[in-house]
Amino acid sequence: MIHVNDKFEVEWEEGMTVTRLLERLGFSYPLVIVSVDGVLVPRDEYAVRQVPDGVPVKVLHMMAGG
Repeated sequence: MIHVNDKFEVEWEEGMTVTRLLERLGFSYPLVIVSVDGVLVPRDEYAVRQVPDGVPVKVLHMMAGG
C-alpha cells in the first residue's frame, strides 16, 4: 500500500512508477511536485522512478496567482 499526502491510499503494483501512481490517483495537474520517501523526484524521472511498497509519497499541486 502506498500512502499519499497522509490522505490517500493506493494499492501497490509491481513496477509502479510516479507517473502510474499519479494516473491511479486521477491527478492530471500540469504542475506537480512529488517526493517519494522524503526525496524530491525530478519531473523528467516520473516515468521511470519506481515507488516502493509502503513508502510515504507527497504530491503538491503548484498554483499560480496574482
